[in-house]
Amino acid sequence: MDTKDLLKKVRKIEIKSRGLSNQIFSGEYQSAFKGRGMAFSEVREYQVGDEIRTIDWNVTARFNHPYVKVFDEEREMTVMLLVDVSGSKNFGTQTQLKQELATEICAVLAFSAIQNNDKVGILFFSDQVEKFIPPKKGRSHILMIIRELINFEPKHKGTNVAEALRFFTGAIKKRCTSFLISDFMSSSFENELKIANRKHDLVALRLYDLHEEEFPNLGLIPIKDEETGQTAWVNTSDKEVRFEFKRAALERNGRLEDLFKRSGVDFTKIGTHQSYVKPLMTLFKKRGAKR
Repeated sequence: MDTKDLLKKVRKIEIKSRGLSNQIFSGEYQSAFKGRGMAFSEVREYQVGDEIRTIDWNVTARFNHPYVKVFDEEREMTVMLLVDVSGSKNFGTQTQLKQELATEICAVLAFSAIQNNDKVGILFFSDQVEKFIPPKKGRSHILMIIRELINFEPKHKGTNVAEALRFFTGAIKKRCTSFLISDFMSSSFENELKIANRKHDLVALRLYDLHEEEFPNLGLIPIKDEETGQTAWVNTSDKEVRFEFKRAALERNGRLEDLFKRSGVDFTKIGTHQSYVKPLMTLFKKRGAKR
């Protein structure tokens, strides 16, 4: 993609995602992802019911009367986007590719974050960490991230979620909110997921395409695995083949959802055939209600 086309595409995504984050997501984002830290605000006289732990003993001694410290919740956060850029990102039989869906979701999350004065960083991963952009504030930083999302060419095609989580846990020292965006067709990552979610506030967004979960009846067709490059011929007119494919997909998805629940990770799934607005809003509202 040449520079002119790239900038045009970045601008188009910016207009759409900024509009959505202004109109729809701003309030929901704030209630769903409040800063966890507490910042000292002021000292006031002790009132019945105040916690003993909040008494400021220095001020109390000076005025011979109990005073307590008042804290405000710190609003400023760091948001990390962990994005799967493996070969399967180029799959999409419906209205868009998984890569295009991931780009728009990241843009909406990033603009929601900077409206909240949060820093945003991104990590691209395949079967290894491909690129890490440290968290920063500002529109120009977000536009650079969107450019990378559109134009980034990974060196590898496989998927290793565990490797991405290990790097992320080591690289980001202070607690942050992180969005793990992938189709999760990866080898085991349960331990790394639990460790990352203990240290950070982790949210999983599973991107999928309908035809990864259910074959249409198209006769004998070639199926190429984007990650391995291998092609296999599949007889989709055979009911048994279609049933077995669907059963295996449902089983895989069930195991994944169980893993997220066991690990205490909030998650949702978003298909290439649908708008991401409703699944994200539902997730945000659910999180906001829990707080």
